[in-house]
Amino acid sequence: MALKFGTDGVRGIANTELTPEFALALGRAAAQSLGGGRFVIGRDPRRSGDLLEAALTAGLLSQGADVLSLGVVPTPGVSFVARTTGASAGVVISASHNPMQDNGIKFFGPDGKKLPDATEAQIQAALSNEFSRPAGPGVGRLTHNSGPVDNYADFLAATLGETTLAGLKLVIDGANGAASYLARPLLERLGAEVVAIHCEPDGVNINEGCGSTHPEELAARTKAEGADAGLAFDGDADRVILADRHGRIFDGDRILLTGALWWKLDSVVGTVMSNMGLELALQAAQVRLERASVGDRYVAELLESTRARLGGEQSGHILFPELSPAGDGLLTALQILKIVQDSGRDLATWYDNMTTLPQKLVNVAVRERDGWEADPAITAAIAETEKALAGRGRLLVRASGTEKLIRVMAEAPTETEVAQVCDQVAAVIREVRGA
Repeated sequence: MALKFGTDGVRGIANTELTPEFALALGRAAAQSLGGGRFVIGRDPRRSGDLLEAALTAGLLSQGADVLSLGVVPTPGVSFVARTTGASAGVVISASHNPMQDNGIKFFGPDGKKLPDATEAQIQAALSNEFSRPAGPGVGRLTHNSGPVDNYADFLAATLGETTLAGLKLVIDGANGAASYLARPLLERLGAEVVAIHCEPDGVNINEGCGSTHPEELAARTKAEGADAGLAFDGDADRVILADRHGRIFDGDRILLTGALWWKLDSVVGTVMSNMGLELALQAAQVRLERASVGDRYVAELLESTRARLGGEQSGHILFPELSPAGDGLLTALQILKIVQDSGRDLATWYDNMTTLPQKLVNVAVRERDGWEADPAITAAIAETEKALAGRGRLLVRASGTEKLIRVMAEAPTETEVAQVCDQVAAVIREVRGA
């Protein structure tokens, strides 16, 4: 029972760290903490999803909560069904972009938003509680029904209004994940010609050299097909990375800039990882960039406090609070394609609105991700690098919220300098805390 909630629920290696015993206990604790009622569960197609869903469901049912199982569905689809059907909560079994051996469990409230930290802490504390054992009619009921996912697809289609995707040729990469069954028929329904790759999940191949964390093949295929755009989703389809007809990667920073320019926004919310090039392009358009901590929940909090209409991460996790409380790769793709159609300007033209500062990110595997900030060797290396980059670039060092990694990100005027400073800091971390 050592697992704890991170920035995106609970994650670990399925069946060794994230065990069925833990999932059972988590189900009981969630039912007790959230007051029973009906829970909506969805998952991505990785093999361990069946195991964990069965255990989690047993825990919920044992405390009298009912469960609606949607099967394989994008994470934002669970958020949508939870908030539109009066559910007590939505639960997603997925490790998003992580390798297939990992899995995770995250919760959404009845409003479709991720649970606040305080509520997750209540569930965490309840794991060690004594539980009642209702019998007979007191036990919850399980229903399997993927029908509400059709309503989610209808919602996505409706966000285009009168716009269609007619005349667009698209390449999609489903990451062999949750978007694999939904993306193509939805886009074709809206009028696009679609070429699909990595949309054949077998429970093992999710995120395997594909999807939003590996968009290189998508970019090359988009260019080779003469397509107007490419769309790469991650394993649970809550994010998307695009490619233009030249095979150039159109990441979350460019998505934010495109939306800000087209909708003439006063501000957008990015993160500490947002490229300095985005900040400069927004400044030129008199748009303010608010930076949140990394994690969509922190973007959502800053969106709410600033009342901004658009926010997101470089990774392609984008939030449109007026449309949905959840990051949604399909929704994001549709909004950008709508801009392309309504503006009459192709994605490649929108790409040229921003020049990125060379950026490098190194993930350093560590024994423990906590406590690195107090290490004198690491703090000295950071201070020296920040002094060297002052006014010309940025350095950001942070722990992953879901894995035993320290992420080192640097931006500098040249590729050579950014590689040098990033590798130097990473080498120090690897030497003193490496796994």
